[in-house]
Amino acid sequence: MTNALPVKETAVTSPQHQPVILQIIPELGPGGAEQGCIDVANAIQGAGGKAIVVSHGGNRIHEITRNGAVHINLPVHSKNPLTLWQNINRIKKLIKQHNVDIVHVRSRAPAWSAYKACKGTNARYMTTCHAPYNYKSKLKQFYNSAMAKGERVIAISRHVENYLKDGYGLSDNTMRLIHRGIPIERFHPTVVSPERMITLNKTWRIPESASVILLPGRLTRWKGQSVLIEAMAEIKNKDVYAVLIGSDQGRTEYRKELEQLMEEKGLSAQIRIVDHCNDMPAAYMLSTVVVSASTDPEGFGRIPVEAQAMGRPIIGTDHGGAQETILRGETGWLIPPADPHALANAIKEALSLNNSQRAVLATRAMAHVMQNFTKEIMTEKTLAVYAELLALNQSKSGAKNSGASKAPLHNAA
Repeated sequence: MTNALPVKETAVTSPQHQPVILQIIPELGPGGAEQGCIDVANAIQGAGGKAIVVSHGGNRIHEITRNGAVHINLPVHSKNPLTLWQNINRIKKLIKQHNVDIVHVRSRAPAWSAYKACKGTNARYMTTCHAPYNYKSKLKQFYNSAMAKGERVIAISRHVENYLKDGYGLSDNTMRLIHRGIPIERFHPTVVSPERMITLNKTWRIPESASVILLPGRLTRWKGQSVLIEAMAEIKNKDVYAVLIGSDQGRTEYRKELEQLMEEKGLSAQIRIVDHCNDMPAAYMLSTVVVSASTDPEGFGRIPVEAQAMGRPIIGTDHGGAQETILRGETGWLIPPADPHALANAIKEALSLNNSQRAVLATRAMAHVMQNFTKEIMTEKTLAVYAELLALNQSKSGAKNSGASKAPLHNAA
């Protein structure tokens, strides 16, 4: 399929220029929003456009620049009112300097600055809402509303879409539902060698005959690590081990709570807390069951999708994005949040699957991801939203009878 972003037509004869898309994200670290930003930047470059990413830096800048995209460092991570005000002029300067067509913001912190910066320029303002941001006051609701002011607003799940409708009155004319996508070339059973699994297994010190329950997610209370520990205490099986992958990011108190709970339940020998894993595909392949135990609804949640792509049984909580990514009773289990007993029962059921049942589940799960949640589907749909806005720019520039024409982007999928 070919996805083309239209030429910006004008009455002035001039060479065609690339469509220029500027994305803004606070920092380029780990996380789904960051990965989406990188994937889309690469897709823009691959489709013949010019991708610019503005952030406060991070250890993933090379993933932006290696394909020819431009990274610009600005303090867009800051919530300081003075910095937010100064960022308006900084972003406006970039828009004019690079002849930017679309400014695409992925976080609340820089959203107000970018929204104001687009005023008085030819740049279109759009956003991606990655989560249903909490608001307990009118002031916080107003602060969040910058994400709802885009001419197009991408919601990464129906859960987020409903949040935008209910909280900010957005219509279907403005919103576009685009689920996150993962790189199948990385998350597929055939790409993980036995050597990678052996190396990881030795690092984790898991007996070869043991079943492994994997819970990836940073160490924060709402990710539900304590729920899994309580469930492990109910399972009472010395051949079942759990691995909690995630940094405490300075939350040492919570980590100590988890370690104390493990000790109280007599599970210290069966549960590993791993700060970081550089080879998540191998981690999934080592697992017997994957758990996403978030007690609060996830905006999307990559873990269930990655686990299914790897053909692993997934147990998720029955709210938020997991309801859209897990096929209940077909590719995994959906259980009530913060319910160790329900989680223990689901784990027991998953562990009881025979080889034939696991193969059927794996086939369904992998097909489900391929049809709905790949990086290619996500980037193609995002380029289509850019095409909508570039078409508006085309009309606008035609009416003004000025400016340079913009060559279309072509995304071959």
